[in-house]
Amino acid sequence: MLKTNTKKMAIAGIFCAVAVVGSLFSFPVFGSKCSPVQHMINIICAVILGPGYSFGAAFAAALIRNLLGIGSLMAFPGSMFGALVCGLVYAKTKNILATLIGEVFGTAILGGLCAYPVAIFFMGQSSANIAFYAYIVPFLISTAAGAIISAVLIYSLKKSGVLHTMQESLNR
Repeated sequence: MLKTNTKKMAIAGIFCAVAVVGSLFSFPVFGSKCSPVQHMINIICAVILGPGYSFGAAFAAALIRNLLGIGSLMAFPGSMFGALVCGLVYAKTKNILATLIGEVFGTAILGGLCAYPVAIFFMGQSSANIAFYAYIVPFLISTAAGAIISAVLIYSLKKSGVLHTMQESLNR
Protein backbone atom coordinates (compact mmCIF):
# COMPACT_ATOMS: atom_id res chain seq x y z
CA MET A 1 0.00 0.00 0.00
CA LEU A 2 2.75 2.46 0.91
CA LYS A 3 4.64 1.64 -2.28
CA THR A 4 1.58 2.43 -4.41
CA ASN A 5 0.97 5.70 -2.59
CA THR A 6 4.60 6.69 -3.08
CA LYS A 7 4.36 5.95 -6.80
CA LYS A 8 1.13 7.89 -7.08
CA MET A 9 2.57 10.86 -5.19
CA ALA A 10 5.66 10.89 -7.40
CA ILE A 11 3.54 10.84 -10.55
CA ALA A 12 1.26 13.56 -9.14
CA GLY A 13 4.40 15.63 -8.48
CA ILE A 14 5.47 15.20 -12.10
CA PHE A 15 2.00 16.22 -13.28
CA CYS A 16 2.19 19.26 -10.99
CA ALA A 17 5.56 20.23 -12.47
CA VAL A 18 4.23 19.88 -16.01
CA ALA A 19 1.26 22.08 -15.09
CA VAL A 20 3.55 24.76 -13.62
CA VAL A 21 5.87 24.76 -16.63
CA GLY A 22 2.89 24.55 -18.98
CA SER A 23 1.42 27.67 -17.40
CA LEU A 24 4.19 29.63 -19.08
CA PHE A 25 2.23 28.96 -22.26
CA SER A 26 -0.86 30.95 -21.39
CA PHE A 27 -2.92 33.60 -23.08
CA PRO A 28 -5.02 36.39 -21.57
CA VAL A 29 -8.78 36.38 -21.95
CA PHE A 30 -10.50 39.28 -20.18
CA GLY A 31 -9.17 39.32 -16.61
CA SER A 32 -7.79 35.81 -16.54
CA LYS A 33 -4.72 33.98 -17.74
CA CYS A 34 -5.91 30.94 -19.67
CA SER A 35 -3.64 27.95 -19.24
CA PRO A 36 -5.02 24.92 -21.10
CA VAL A 37 -2.08 22.75 -19.99
CA GLN A 38 -3.40 22.88 -16.41
CA HIS A 39 -6.76 21.49 -17.52
CA MET A 40 -5.11 18.83 -19.64
CA ILE A 41 -3.11 17.74 -16.58
CA ASN A 42 -6.24 17.81 -14.40
CA ILE A 43 -7.97 15.32 -16.68
CA ILE A 44 -4.99 13.04 -17.23
CA CYS A 45 -4.19 13.02 -13.52
CA ALA A 46 -7.83 12.25 -12.66
CA VAL A 47 -7.95 9.33 -15.09
CA ILE A 48 -4.63 7.83 -14.02
CA LEU A 49 -4.47 8.67 -10.31
CA GLY A 50 -7.97 9.57 -9.14
CA PRO A 51 -9.79 12.58 -7.74
CA GLY A 52 -7.71 13.20 -4.61
CA TYR A 53 -4.42 13.26 -6.44
CA SER A 54 -5.88 15.36 -9.24
CA PHE A 55 -7.21 17.90 -6.74
CA GLY A 56 -3.92 17.91 -4.82
CA ALA A 57 -1.80 18.38 -7.93
CA ALA A 58 -4.06 21.23 -9.10
CA PHE A 59 -3.79 22.95 -5.70
CA ALA A 60 0.00 22.51 -5.59
CA ALA A 61 0.40 23.81 -9.15
CA ALA A 62 -1.76 26.88 -8.37
CA LEU A 63 0.22 27.54 -5.19
CA ILE A 64 3.60 27.19 -6.92
CA ARG A 65 2.49 29.40 -9.81
CA ASN A 66 1.42 32.09 -7.36
CA LEU A 67 4.60 31.81 -5.29
CA LEU A 68 6.71 32.13 -8.46
CA GLY A 69 4.66 35.08 -9.66
CA ILE A 70 3.59 33.36 -12.88
CA GLY A 71 -0.03 32.89 -11.89
CA SER A 72 -2.87 34.78 -10.32
CA LEU A 73 -5.26 33.90 -7.51
CA MET A 74 -7.66 32.81 -10.25
CA ALA A 75 -5.47 29.70 -10.61
CA PHE A 76 -7.07 28.25 -7.47
CA PRO A 77 -10.75 28.24 -8.46
CA GLY A 78 -9.76 27.92 -12.11
CA SER A 79 -8.10 24.57 -11.65
CA MET A 80 -9.15 22.90 -8.42
CA PHE A 81 -12.90 22.65 -9.06
CA GLY A 82 -12.40 21.07 -12.47
CA ALA A 83 -9.80 18.64 -11.13
CA LEU A 84 -12.08 17.48 -8.35
CA VAL A 85 -15.23 17.19 -10.46
CA CYS A 86 -13.57 15.34 -13.35
CA GLY A 87 -11.82 13.04 -10.88
CA LEU A 88 -15.08 12.18 -9.13
CA VAL A 89 -16.86 11.67 -12.47
CA TYR A 90 -14.16 9.31 -13.74
CA ALA A 91 -14.05 7.40 -10.44
CA LYS A 92 -17.82 6.81 -10.62
CA THR A 93 -18.33 6.24 -14.35
CA LYS A 94 -14.97 5.32 -15.95
CA ASN A 95 -16.32 7.27 -18.94
CA ILE A 96 -13.73 9.54 -20.56
CA LEU A 97 -16.25 11.79 -22.33
CA ALA A 98 -18.14 12.35 -19.08
CA THR A 99 -14.80 13.10 -17.40
CA LEU A 100 -14.00 15.74 -20.03
CA ILE A 101 -17.43 17.32 -19.52
CA GLY A 102 -16.87 17.19 -15.74
CA GLU A 103 -13.64 19.16 -16.10
CA VAL A 104 -15.30 21.76 -18.29
CA PHE A 105 -18.31 22.08 -15.98
CA GLY A 106 -16.22 22.14 -12.80
CA THR A 107 -13.80 24.74 -14.10
CA ALA A 108 -16.06 26.96 -16.21
CA ILE A 109 -19.20 26.98 -14.09
CA LEU A 110 -18.17 26.18 -10.51
CA GLY A 111 -14.69 27.69 -10.74
CA GLY A 112 -15.96 30.67 -12.71
CA LEU A 113 -18.63 31.44 -10.14
CA CYS A 114 -16.22 31.01 -7.23
CA ALA A 115 -13.69 33.30 -8.91
CA TYR A 116 -16.04 36.24 -8.43
CA PRO A 117 -15.68 36.45 -4.61
CA VAL A 118 -11.94 35.75 -4.91
CA ALA A 119 -11.61 38.72 -7.28
CA ILE A 120 -13.58 41.00 -4.96
CA PHE A 121 -12.27 40.00 -1.53
CA PHE A 122 -8.67 39.00 -2.26
CA MET A 123 -7.75 40.91 -5.41
CA GLY A 124 -9.51 44.14 -4.47
CA GLN A 125 -11.58 44.44 -7.64
CA SER A 126 -14.76 46.42 -7.42
CA SER A 127 -17.94 44.45 -7.88
CA ALA A 128 -19.14 47.24 -10.16
CA ASN A 129 -16.25 46.50 -12.54
CA ILE A 130 -16.93 42.79 -13.01
CA ALA A 131 -20.08 40.86 -13.58
CA PHE A 132 -20.95 37.83 -11.45
CA TYR A 133 -20.34 35.54 -14.42
CA ALA A 134 -17.27 37.40 -15.76
CA TYR A 135 -14.86 34.51 -15.23
CA ILE A 136 -17.02 31.79 -16.74
CA VAL A 137 -16.16 32.67 -20.35
CA PRO A 138 -12.35 32.80 -19.95
CA PHE A 139 -12.38 29.65 -17.83
CA LEU A 140 -14.58 27.95 -20.42
CA ILE A 141 -12.15 28.80 -23.23
CA SER A 142 -9.16 27.58 -21.27
CA THR A 143 -10.73 24.36 -20.02
CA ALA A 144 -12.25 23.49 -23.41
CA ALA A 145 -8.82 23.78 -25.04
CA GLY A 146 -7.26 21.62 -22.32
CA ALA A 147 -10.05 19.06 -22.59
CA ILE A 148 -9.53 18.72 -26.34
CA ILE A 149 -5.78 18.19 -25.91
CA SER A 150 -6.28 15.66 -23.13
CA ALA A 151 -8.98 13.83 -25.10
CA VAL A 152 -6.50 13.24 -27.92
CA LEU A 153 -3.88 11.97 -25.47
CA ILE A 154 -6.19 9.80 -23.37
CA TYR A 155 -7.96 8.20 -26.32
CA SER A 156 -4.55 7.48 -27.90
CA LEU A 157 -3.32 5.90 -24.67
CA LYS A 158 -6.55 3.91 -24.35
CA LYS A 159 -6.43 2.65 -27.93
CA SER A 160 -2.84 1.49 -27.55
CA GLY A 161 -3.58 -0.24 -24.22
CA VAL A 162 -1.07 1.89 -22.33
CA LEU A 163 -3.74 3.62 -20.23
CA HIS A 164 -5.01 0.33 -18.80
CA THR A 165 -1.44 -0.81 -18.10
CA MET A 166 -0.64 2.43 -16.27
CA GLN A 167 -3.82 2.25 -14.19
CA GLU A 168 -3.22 -1.40 -13.30
CA SER A 169 0.39 -0.82 -12.27
CA LEU A 170 -0.71 1.91 -9.85
CA ASN A 171 -3.55 -0.11 -8.34
CA ARG A 172 -1.49 -3.12 -7.28
